[in-house]
Amino acid sequence: MEQKLSRTDASEAVSDAGWRFLLGTLRTSVPVGSLTQAAEITSRAVEACGDDADQHLRVDLRPSRVILTLQSLDHAAVTTRDTALAHQISAAVHEAGSQTKPDINTEAPRSVQLVELGIDALDIAAIRPFWKAALGYTAEAGADGPTDPLVDPLGQGPAIWFQQMDHPRPQRNRIHLDISVPHDEAPHRLKAALAAGGRLLSDHRAPAFWVLADPEDNEACITTWQARDS
Repeated sequence: MEQKLSRTDASEAVSDAGWRFLLGTLRTSVPVGSLTQAAEITSRAVEACGDDADQHLRVDLRPSRVILTLQSLDHAAVTTRDTALAHQISAAVHEAGSQTKPDINTEAPRSVQLVELGIDALDIAAIRPFWKAALGYTAEAGADGPTDPLVDPLGQGPAIWFQQMDHPRPQRNRIHLDISVPHDEAPHRLKAALAAGGRLLSDHRAPAFWVLADPEDNEACITTWQARDS
């Protein structure tokens, strides 16, 4: 029987196979030379998952790479089955002469990552239905409360989460991006953002997240899974 894993356990279970834990998912990249090769890699990944493919595996095919994501849709979390599937996929990809890797410190445009949109609100329950309807979003399995996050049912757009405000802040930017990167990518991404004119507003919760601002004080957070397990 599959069991939900902590962030630490999920990360440790697959890091040596070239996967990274990101926001309740496992994600990796396979470099390819064409869409034909991408389709071949996808076929091998699906075959490696067997009957579990539809409920665990999501694939993004591009001419230069295949992005593979694993998550139990029934639990909206990473489970022991997902980590087992990650190793099975990596073995199948290796047999095809390719490699699963998170694209950290490589010639790839960037590492694997996921983006969330954070919205500050005084009354989360009042604004959540608007964003759900306007974006055509839905709730994750088992999390459809009045303040729970929203996700793209097709997995293409960023997830949205709502941050509780305690008093109005009309002069403050109230929508910000959370860029979830592999824990070993975070130092490089932080250094690059600061070198590009950003400012570090807070590292109080690092390595869970660093709060940055652009030259006009628009905020973004570089986030990882670390320091979040109780």
